Amino acid sequence: MKRLINIISMLAIIAATIGIGSATVFAQKKKPVLKRKPVAAKADVPAEKLFSVAAGSTIRVRLNSTLSSKTAKAGNTFMVTVTEPVYSNTGVVVIPTGSTLTGRVDSATPASKGGKVGTIDVSFISVNLPNGRTKTISGSLTELDTNSAKSDNEGTASGDKTNHRKIKFIGGGGVGGAVLGGAIGGGKGALIGGIIGGVGGLIAETQTKGEEATVKSGTEFGVYLNKGVSMPRFVEVNP
Repeated sequence: MKRLINIISMLAIIAATIGIGSATVFAQKKKPVLKRKPVAAKADVPAEKLFSVAAGSTIRVRLNSTLSSKTAKAGNTFMVTVTEPVYSNTGVVVIPTGSTLTGRVDSATPASKGGKVGTIDVSFISVNLPNGRTKTISGSLTELDTNSAKSDNEGTASGDKTNHRKIKFIGGGGVGGAVLGGAIGGGKGALIGGIIGGVGGLIAETQTKGEEATVKSGTEFGVYLNKGVSMPRFVEVNP
């Protein structure tokens, strides 16, 4: 009888051991359920409204540093400051006063003997707003007050009498100043506007004395937009 009891106890221990092992295996096979954090829905950001400035618009600017055909090199950049706000076609300010344009010297020829005056050919490649935004532009040198000078996307100009004049700074005026001139026909210099600096009148090629084209800091002129640009309404950055 005692022996039978011992056998039954051993069987009970074996059964309990098997049960524990099975429970352990089952627990190992059962993967824990991971709770995922809810993903917040992304809010739709409305597209920024853009306003257009038409090709052919003129931006009034003032030169920040002196340019001279004696020292200028192709590829040099310079800055001009916008002196009047630029409005979109719908009357919204997109380029405020105080913005700057980056200009680039496309070519520069120093004055030489034989009465050859110095020349500086420039273009304008970007506008930099006071709020830190920058926009690429295509701009050409032009006069501020003229109805006869019209540029196109090749940087040339056409007047009422003569077509395809390349506007650039040329030496002249008798005081080392610069004028807005164009290469016409065989490359002769011609004035399409008044001398920058206030000296008026036309200057014949025979009257030039090999002066450098020197455009002093503070000189005001125009930048003609060869292509239209689209920009948002200008908004000041909060400090």
